[in-house]
Amino acid sequence: MAVQPYPLQFKAEMKERVWGGRALEQFGLELPDGAIGEGWMIGDHPNGTTKVVNGELAGLGLDEIREQYGREWFGTRGFSEKNGRFPLLIKLLDCNDDLSVQVHPTDVYDRLPAGELGKTEMWYILSAKPGAKIIYGLKEGIDRPAMESAINEGRIMDTLQEVSVEAGDAFYIPAGTVHALCSGVVVAEIQQNSDTTYRLYDYDRPGLDGKLRELHVEDSLNVIAYEGAGAQRMKTDGVGAGEWLSIATSPYFQVEKGIVEGPLALSTSPESFVILVIADGEGQVRYSGGELDAKAGQCFLLPATLGDYELSGSMTVLRSVVPA
Repeated sequence: MAVQPYPLQFKAEMKERVWGGRALEQFGLELPDGAIGEGWMIGDHPNGTTKVVNGELAGLGLDEIREQYGREWFGTRGFSEKNGRFPLLIKLLDCNDDLSVQVHPTDVYDRLPAGELGKTEMWYILSAKPGAKIIYGLKEGIDRPAMESAINEGRIMDTLQEVSVEAGDAFYIPAGTVHALCSGVVVAEIQQNSDTTYRLYDYDRPGLDGKLRELHVEDSLNVIAYEGAGAQRMKTDGVGAGEWLSIATSPYFQVEKGIVEGPLALSTSPESFVILVIADGEGQVRYSGGELDAKAGQCFLLPATLGDYELSGSMTVLRSVVPA
């Protein structure tokens, strides 16, 4: 018997990171021991595939659902054309310490690992301690020779822009943009389904195994967009109840922030699934087959064939689709 489409919830894949902590526990997530930096909330990747925890498909991985239900559930744009996998990876990040200074390649970089995509991403700051900042792009006039000289002379930090952040800030990070989250922020990340990161600098600190983590200086220098790749940042606190604000647009995802205060009627389209990330508050996701409770930190994958649905309660929601 065919399974009727319904909003899917997944068990997060937790990743220990040298820069992680325990902040994701605030969302009611089950964390293993250690410094947990990443919760892969919705993933279809060899390094982390999430499994459904609700409804008829409970126990199946996102890869198995992709293989069984194909374009019917994910939409005509719901696949990576390069490797056939689910096109996005959704994470929550706990930055208890500074992340490495890093950059990601585009899809066309000729030294990408087999089967991997490039990595364009966006961040939404869920919480930030006073004085929190990130590294976001290069200072004016930094080209490859200037970057190489700075690396060789141990002064790479002089080439980087620092930006103060607070909850509600949104950042679009196209591939080629040098960046680093810094300590004191918790972030929702929506990105291409890739796990390829090139590290430029890691503060000369040991990793979880006690050894210095690998740097990828040559690859980084090759893929940096020295003239800029179109990175954008914005404040999002002007969104009103029942409104949606576009906070990141790329060829791979379109992300909107919405404020739910009471019932809000919506619908999926045949072209793309919808991903909902509950950034704050609590409420319900209602659809023709039932209702699911929703609260901060939860993520839902709505099949393209779900049709009409309704959000209710008092919530801040990030809604993502694959654009035309």
